[in-house]
Amino acid sequence: MLIQCVSMPLTLLTIYLLARLHFPLNEYSAVLLQGGWAGLLTWRLGLARWWRWIQLLFPAALMLALALQLPSWLFLLAFLLSLGWYWSTFRTQVPYYPSTPEIWDAVRQVLPADQPLRMIDIGSGLGGLVMYLARQRPQVECVGIELAPLPWLYSRLRALLSGSRARFILGDYEKLDFAQFQLVFAYLSPAAMTALWRKCSAEMQPGSMLLSYEFAIEGQPPDQTIYATETGKPLYIWYF
Repeated sequence: MLIQCVSMPLTLLTIYLLARLHFPLNEYSAVLLQGGWAGLLTWRLGLARWWRWIQLLFPAALMLALALQLPSWLFLLAFLLSLGWYWSTFRTQVPYYPSTPEIWDAVRQVLPADQPLRMIDIGSGLGGLVMYLARQRPQVECVGIELAPLPWLYSRLRALLSGSRARFILGDYEKLDFAQFQLVFAYLSPAAMTALWRKCSAEMQPGSMLLSYEFAIEGQPPDQTIYATETGKPLYIWYF
């Protein structure tokens, strides 16, 4: 929103200059200019590529919503659903990244055979990995922790209705003690990896493992790298 606000005076200035040159303008031109300036600022600030598209299309989406004269409660509902789904993404810089069954099976194969242990998926989303491992490896205690209320509620109900042994916690993994887990799985974002490594180094016990899908840790080469999907995205493993 701040980028859109900063773009507005730039858009007005551009419209003024174009009008002085007798360039034909209308409300659609203003929308395109506003989105263009916002997208350019987003690119210059180095934000993720998907933010550029959001900023570019936001003015057009706003214009369309006004033209449709949608009831105000729809916007409130959309806000509440977004809040429940993403929660504090603005703080953690970890958006919703769902892992795939190929990764779930790669994690299963990494687990020691016939050895009881505790694993946790930090940022467990809809709970797919945790429920899969709970089903495939009965001797493993499988836990997921999720900060956003709606994905946590979905995974909790899913486990309850299916009778799964998987357990899901609503909360922040930074407040957990990793010493109680022999395997920590993470599919977070580059912004979170340095702090995650500090926490793992301080708390994880000898013989435990940290697994990170797609995102490496700067300055900490993994002990093992597995390519489990056709996309070529790696699964990194660090042993403690």
